[in-house]
Amino acid sequence: MTAREQVSVIVVSRGRPTFLERCLTGLGQLFYPEFEIIVVADPAGVAAVAAMGWRDRIKTVPFDEANISAARNAGIAQAAGTIVAFIDDDAVPEPTWLDHLSGPFTDPAISAAGGYVRGRNGISFQWRGRLVDRLGYKHEIAHAGDAPFVPEAGEGLAVKTEGTNCAFRREVLSGLGGFDPAFRFYLDETDLNMRLAKAGRRTALVPMAQVHHGYAASDRRGGDRTPTDLGEIGASSMVYWRKHAPPQADLDQTVGDLMADQRARLIRFMVQGGLEPGAVKPLLDGLAAGLDCGRSRPIHTLPPIEAAQSAFLPFRRAPTTGASIRLAGRVWSRRRLRRLAMARVHAGDVVTVYRFSHTAQPHVARFLHWGFWEQRGGLFGLAERDEPRFRLSTLGTRVNQEWRRVARQRQPEKK
Repeated sequence: MTAREQVSVIVVSRGRPTFLERCLTGLGQLFYPEFEIIVVADPAGVAAVAAMGWRDRIKTVPFDEANISAARNAGIAQAAGTIVAFIDDDAVPEPTWLDHLSGPFTDPAISAAGGYVRGRNGISFQWRGRLVDRLGYKHEIAHAGDAPFVPEAGEGLAVKTEGTNCAFRREVLSGLGGFDPAFRFYLDETDLNMRLAKAGRRTALVPMAQVHHGYAASDRRGGDRTPTDLGEIGASSMVYWRKHAPPQADLDQTVGDLMADQRARLIRFMVQGGLEPGAVKPLLDGLAAGLDCGRSRPIHTLPPIEAAQSAFLPFRRAPTTGASIRLAGRVWSRRRLRRLAMARVHAGDVVTVYRFSHTAQPHVARFLHWGFWEQRGGLFGLAERDEPRFRLSTLGTRVNQEWRRVARQRQPEKK
């Protein structure tokens, strides 16, 4: 095998066409030469693909059921690549994402790979390396360095990948039946991780394979991540325990832990002002009802997913110079910098804009819908959240420092 496997990238989208467009814009800037894009979407998402003029450049699968596992399986059925990768519609990949995520598959013993996920400020990590146990508890992995690694998971543990940044050998994934539709959105990839581990399959974690995840609003949460429905968390949790919990497990204690964790979470949102006090009990009642539903939800043997009937459809990237450039200026230069950035994006460049005020404001980074990255904040403020809150710097020095932090994600590797 080579490092240049054909990769099918699957994006599931429902109710978020604007975010889907931004995700696809980011995917369109990937440096990886051999990938296809499969969008599994509701009518609004399908219309968004058409509005972008991408109908003939990617595979589109109409799907309007609130079940991400079934939607992902519909995407796998159309995937003609030897590797299948997943990213959420409210996420954007770094341009080198697939170069790094596909790397471990040069080893025939590797069946899956997972990358790291940056959170809403675009700088801090939301998730890095984790293991998961048979009760669904997550365990952080202490790991230094940015080279891919294969964690040693003990008995009853699996390497955790994140649904918005993971990849699998298609033959392995299809042989396992893909994702279990009994998990409609929660614990779907965790269940797959556990099934891979039980089958003796090895999973690599790839720190340099990074995506930015925004936690967009859905029918289960608001744009500020405030929960609006906990029912499926309860139902999927119970299904997971029915499938994977050891016989000696104290499920009453485990259910109590889940209820306590979710109650504490709701109270945090209430204290922050995002949740009315009167909403806490109904949400917890919904969680309890979901647990009851999960006790009787059917769990079926998953049939293998057949080979794709359509050929691999290589994504045709717009003509490009292959350059990855940076632009910088003061906060008042916003319009000029954005005009320059959009012109360079139109020419096919990957563009990062640094726009700093004369303050100590913390930094945030975003991939904007115009197709370029923008990091803004105070010239003297922190970027990484463990840095000093204030430090003197010149514009040139600060831009160089911030560029060094992301340069390996934004530039193609030198051959």
